[in-house]
Amino acid sequence: MKRINEYKKLFGVEKEIDLGTLKKTYRNLVKEWHPDKFQDGDALKVEAELQSRRIIDGYHFLVSIAPETHTANREAYTETINVAGIADYHHKGMVLEITFVDGSTYEYFGVTANVFRKMINSDKINRFAKRAIYPNYIYRKTKKSTEAE
Repeated sequence: MKRINEYKKLFGVEKEIDLGTLKKTYRNLVKEWHPDKFQDGDALKVEAELQSRRIIDGYHFLVSIAPETHTANREAYTETINVAGIADYHHKGMVLEITFVDGSTYEYFGVTANVFRKMINSDKINRFAKRAIYPNYIYRKTKKSTEAE
């Protein structure tokens, strides 16, 4: 959640993410902080390089959790969570990363250690996740296996 709030603050996002507004803000920030604007030896050039990387990372991250992105990918996501079982999972901080049998990996933000403990202690992890994780937490797809099965 800290990461989400940090990027929302960087882009001036108040509540829900609008891709059109986000793209305009992204372009303006990139223009402002592009490293080529600064001369070699300028103290701001190093800061601009760091800031531009942060802007690019933030933009891609916010696009991945935007409601429009979720709507566009809902069919594939629904098939993954309903058909493919959980192959692996990792919990760090407040982020739960679940890798599914089909190779898809999703991150769920805000998952507490208590909820994670309940999930791993459940005799039916998939069922618990369908009821307690998938509908209740902000998520984003992080990767898809490119291996042919």
